[in-house]
Amino acid sequence: MRKQERYSLVAEKLKGLFPDADTELNYNSPFQLLVAVILSAQCTDKRVNSVTPALFERYPDVKSMSESSQEEIYSYIKSISYPNAKSKNLKAMADRLHTVYNDEIPSDTDQLQTLAGVGRKTAMVMAAVLYKKAVMPVDTHVHRVSARIGLTTNAKNVLDTERQLLSNLKKENDLAAIHHQLILLGRYICKARKPLCENCSLTMECKYYSSEIKKKKNK
Repeated sequence: MRKQERYSLVAEKLKGLFPDADTELNYNSPFQLLVAVILSAQCTDKRVNSVTPALFERYPDVKSMSESSQEEIYSYIKSISYPNAKSKNLKAMADRLHTVYNDEIPSDTDQLQTLAGVGRKTAMVMAAVLYKKAVMPVDTHVHRVSARIGLTTNAKNVLDTERQLLSNLKKENDLAAIHHQLILLGRYICKARKPLCENCSLTMECKYYSSEIKKKKNK
């Protein structure tokens, strides 16, 4: 199967699997989304969603968090991964948003990455979810699933995966939707240790599934 044919078929079938794909993080404002995405690094969305209601009630906006302390922020997020580093980053992020960006979340990905706790992936998520930009955030799910299906070839890291996906996806593709669809595929079906191939409609296009079938036939 040619690569462009694989991309077209996968994009179409992903729509069928996850027609309403979106972030599973709970938020009601751009600021809350940014906080949630920062907290989600090496942490499940479910865990993040369990702590953000109280966090957002205490800090509904940039100003309220900037006026707080790292220690107090820590008290709200201590049950998630790396709470010390994340509370430090949230405080510094809010301070910079308040003093430099007048409490507004910048839409430019380079400006976003000047905020504490915001790396390339987080900036791309904000650009895709909040500003509907044609970008492709790549996390571990997207990286793994893209390689398994055969959308990428010998991608050494997430940046390489991002470049390959962007170079092969067509302009008419909804990149933000595909990003979320690949995440959901990796989270619920194409799992890291035991992929649930029997629940997947992409088996005809999937290189991993094809190789597994060949292995079973040769046994």
